Amino acid sequence: MAYITMNNFQVAAEQAEEFEARWRQRRSHLQEVPGFESFRLLRGDESEGVVHYASHAVWASKEAFEAWTKSDHFAQAHGGDPLPEGMVLGHPKLQRFEIVLQS
Repeated sequence: MAYITMNNFQVAAEQAEEFEARWRQRRSHLQEVPGFESFRLLRGDESEGVVHYASHAVWASKEAFEAWTKSDHFAQAHGGDPLPEGMVLGHPKLQRFEIVLQS
């Protein structure tokens, strides 16, 4: 069964466009990784000067995701320029899901 990972970000509203631009320009290397299926960056509503984002990746299996986290591709994808201070409020929160029902 497929496996989904999501990182949740709280982004300062005045920096939301720059946050999205960085994701668009980012070289993730995911297309080269065995077991990777798809990626989406989701934007939620703005509330009190904060925009909620979630990165949503679908993997063939939990093992495929975990192998990616130990790979050179992972290190390359996460080794770019750091985000400007104050752009992301707090640390991203990783959530992992096994698909148990799909229609």
